[in-house]
Amino acid sequence: MKNYKHIKVTPISTAIGAEISKIDISMDLPEPVISEIRHALLEHLVIFFRDQDLSDPERHRIFTRYFGQLFIHPNFNMGQKDPEMVYLTRKPGDKAVVGETWHADTTMMKAPPMAAILYALEAPKYGGDTLFSNQYLAFESLSVGMKQMLNGLKAIHNDARVAGPKAGFNSKRTTQVREDDSWTLTENAHPVVRIHPETKRKSLFINSTYVQNIKGMTVEESAAILNYLYEHATKPEFSCRFRWRTGSVAFWDNRCVQHLAINDSNNATRRMQRTQLLGNDVL
Repeated sequence: MKNYKHIKVTPISTAIGAEISKIDISMDLPEPVISEIRHALLEHLVIFFRDQDLSDPERHRIFTRYFGQLFIHPNFNMGQKDPEMVYLTRKPGDKAVVGETWHADTTMMKAPPMAAILYALEAPKYGGDTLFSNQYLAFESLSVGMKQMLNGLKAIHNDARVAGPKAGFNSKRTTQVREDDSWTLTENAHPVVRIHPETKRKSLFINSTYVQNIKGMTVEESAAILNYLYEHATKPEFSCRFRWRTGSVAFWDNRCVQHLAINDSNNATRRMQRTQLLGNDVL
């Protein structure tokens, strides 16, 4: 583990995740601090900050821009004045929440976001945790034969399950997505095993939210392989669980992490705001 000089890094599990302390990310940050935060992200895949104040969306955007360009999510962009900021709200009575199945974010895009930064404006006293899973470990723990079979395969990702007129989420939750008739499907093929552009490590790059089938196979033919990989990729030993408090921040590497929002807040309110960072084509 790197010897950090400007921040304190405390791992929260052996597989994934670390808490970063001794820093106020709402302030202007010098390059050595930014460099260490980025290194911690690459080392631990998801990093967490407590007791922060990013309630001013511009401070949230400024922190995000230290690490790249802002991404605008096509399915949450409904003409608001700040389309690069996504507000994720769960209110009492909601039957669904955004992200309650395992996924990496927005993988239907040709160049999916490289990372996301999620801030808790209001967190319940308990419930509403988020799980994160290390997709390097998911790939590395496969048998030699399975690795050889998966190398070279591509999967078809699209957003049919999460947006559009047939998705049906807007009637179940406060957070709305595009379900209008002018919405169009976004679909791209990505390698089942991707190479991280910075670490050069291989990871699984499939998820049950966006993947439809393996390219060149039918849905039925793909199912046996994909269902095994979905279960394997989210094993507890690859994962960590983060309990939110108001003022908490999670910053994850979308290129090698899956996550899931647990929908167990019951009658509590949970208000979050999220930015995403532009990514590159998947290799």
